[in-house]
Amino acid sequence: MRVDISDRDLEGLSKPEAGRAGHKKSGIILYKTPTCPYCYMAADYLRGKGVEFKEVDVSIDQMAALEMVRKSGQMGVPVIDINGAVIVGFDRQAIDYALSKAKR
Repeated sequence: MRVDISDRDLEGLSKPEAGRAGHKKSGIILYKTPTCPYCYMAADYLRGKGVEFKEVDVSIDQMAALEMVRKSGQMGVPVIDINGAVIVGFDRQAIDYALSKAKR
């Protein structure tokens, strides 16, 4: 699933700012849309691991969508930010690795 963001929306954007769109830089954020099956799979996987995370629907939150694009360079979902480690797509191995690093 791709999020509609124009090049004009991205003009002048640089590194993500802490707290932008009301999201903290630390912690775990799952950027998703309601029609993305992989987003549901990612959320279920994180819940199954007992991980607390924030779900952000980028189809209704344009600032979060811009934040997601700045972090990942991608407009597709899911995007998972695990304490700064950005994972594009539902990748169990990458999620497990990032979670193991986050626990240290």
